[in-house]
Amino acid sequence: MNEPLIEVKNLRKEFIVQGKSLTAIRDISFTIAKGETLGLVGESGCGKSTTGRCLLRLDEATCGEVLYEKRNLLSLNRKELFTFRRNAQIIFQDPYSSLNPRMTAGDIIAEPLRIHRTMDESAIDGYLAKLVDLVGLSKSALGRFPHEFSGGQRQRIGIARAIALKPHFLVCDEPISALDVSVQAQIVNLLKNLQKELGLTYLFIAHDLAMVKYISDRVAVMYLGSIVEIAPAEELYRNPQHPYTQALLSAIPIADPHLERKRQRLILTGEIPSALTPPKGCPFASRCPHAMPKCHEKHPEFKEMAPGHHAACHLLSDA
Repeated sequence: MNEPLIEVKNLRKEFIVQGKSLTAIRDISFTIAKGETLGLVGESGCGKSTTGRCLLRLDEATCGEVLYEKRNLLSLNRKELFTFRRNAQIIFQDPYSSLNPRMTAGDIIAEPLRIHRTMDESAIDGYLAKLVDLVGLSKSALGRFPHEFSGGQRQRIGIARAIALKPHFLVCDEPISALDVSVQAQIVNLLKNLQKELGLTYLFIAHDLAMVKYISDRVAVMYLGSIVEIAPAEELYRNPQHPYTQALLSAIPIADPHLERKRQRLILTGEIPSALTPPKGCPFASRCPHAMPKCHEKHPEFKEMAPGHHAACHLLSDA
């Protein structure tokens, strides 16, 4: 594996809601190597998007470290953070609300160039033509407004804007979830091609596990603000260790009806605990079919089960 571009150490994010502290991210740690795609999956509300936003300081973390090429981003002052943003950008989930309806596609894509003043105004038009061609749009798109595009085309504009400053790292915050199924594969293939061509590193946040497997080198599974398992993609899908990961993977539809009937699904019962009143011990204990008494008392350690394969579960620790 290449050396880490991003190192996250004991990252924690708390919000104040109704006068109470809500812990959205619970002391998580992981790395993303240069040129790698790390997929981040989990149910809605588990903290995936907040993690991505904290990495870019769109949300300010409560504590912990986010190292970019060994430099702690959380300690950057305003001027240093402005400079850093040339290296890291985000593709937003909603291609409709993330584009200014009063700006043309050309102005939307050119906005970061003008803010950061990385290019003479005379050179911008030629560069924009190259960018839209790179994301699969025609030059004529530059003069049109967002309402004139389909959802997939809008997301291509968002991608062009994200890569305009030639960043090294992109947070892809569920970039396909608002798109038609027929368009999702096109956008994922575009991201894979851009990664190869531009040498990009991705944090790919999604809940579509089949698509995550296709694009990711490694996958991290998140539950109630904690990472419960992380492993190379093929290894995770072939040999999931944590009961929550096993349940998620068992929910992926299989095209073959015969195999679909034969396999055993793991159906989770109960509700996800409230982040305002998190349970003691393992966050998954209240829904886990294998929970033991100590699961409700002690948080499991995050241990390496195989090379590069880590999980946090008392069942695995006792095995």
